Order: sequence, then structure tokens, then C-alpha cells
Amino acid sequence: MISVGETLPESTLTRMGAEGPEQVSMAELTKGRTVAIFAVPGAFTPTCHSAHVPSFIRNKDALAAKGVDEIICIAGNDPFVMQAWSEATGAGAAGITMLSDAECGFTDAIGMRLDAPAAGLIGRSLRYAMLARDGKVEVMNAEDNPGQCELSAGEALLDSIG
Repeated sequence: MISVGETLPESTLTRMGAEGPEQVSMAELTKGRTVAIFAVPGAFTPTCHSAHVPSFIRNKDALAAKGVDEIICIAGNDPFVMQAWSEATGAGAAGITMLSDAECGFTDAIGMRLDAPAAGLIGRSLRYAMLARDGKVEVMNAEDNPGQCELSAGEALLDSIG
């Protein structure tokens, strides 16, 4: 698992743009910026939908007041599902960037892959929240259980920022 002090790996993720899916570079998103990144096992799954995304919507302004330029949510779902989930939760309207890591490139590179065949989740992410400044991890809050949202909630990340 990636640790505090390490640089985020170069990875390409996907988001929905005006013309459809578009590729975005994690290095470009974080270069010279302070970014809160949180990942979920899956869009529309119970804890992700009712606890994790809402915790970042609630804390968006407080995180911005502590210098966070952007909040990014990553999931292993395709970009069309991420867009629908963004609309359903209000995340997009709140200014949270929803990124697809459907190939698990970023997730694998940071050692956070989750495969839970019994739940139908293959190539997904463990639940975490991190703060990166200029691409370097300053805070990493990972859950021991992907069904929990305590250490990785928006409130916990906010409390972790100096």
C-alpha cells in the first residue's frame, strides 16, 4: 500500500466530459495542487452511497478552507456509471470530481485493489481517503474493512489535515 511521503504513480483515469469519456492524468490533476482523493469499492453500493460520498459533500467547504483545491472520488466502475452516481448523490453539483478506474491501473499501482467475488466485486478498490500535495501523499487513511466508513470519511480526513 502507498505510504505517506511517497509520490502518486503516473496513472490515467477516465471521467465524463462534454463529448463523452475523456482520459485524465493523475499527475496533471495533482501537480502544484492540494487534492483530497477518496476511493470506494463501488458506485451505488450501500456504504459508499449513503455514507462515504455524503461525508465529502458535507465537508467540501471545510476542506477547501484548509487548502484543498479539489476532491476526487475514484471507483472501479465505468465512467457512465460514475456520471449517473454523481447525479444521484449530488456529488457533481457539489463540485466533487468522479473518476473511473475501471482497469484498476491507479488502484493496483497504489496497492489498494479489492477482489470480493462473493459480493460480485472484482477489480475494485479498498476504501480509503488521502491528501496529496503536488502529487506526494501527506495523509493516508485506509479502512481495515471495506464495509466501514470511519477513517476514510470526510470528517476524518479533515481532522487529519494540519
